[in-house]
Amino acid sequence: MKSNHSKGWTHALICAVVLAAAATSTGCQINTAGQTLPSPYYIHDDVQYFPPGPEMKLTEEANLMKAYNADREAEGR
Repeated sequence: MKSNHSKGWTHALICAVVLAAAATSTGCQINTAGQTLPSPYYIHDDVQYFPPGPEMKLTEEANLMKAYNADREAEGR
């Protein structure tokens, strides 16, 4: 029969091994010397692409206002 002392060391050793395995098997971004380094699994991540849009977010509204102002000037003259 094992003593309580050796059971405690066995449990502590098992916990340490599980924690070490969990820490080395997961990937995350880290900051090192001002750099954001990717996780080891970045190659398997899905790529999200957002096409560039117009610089001015309200281009449609601006075009409508220009047309409206042009119509007003044409009517006034």
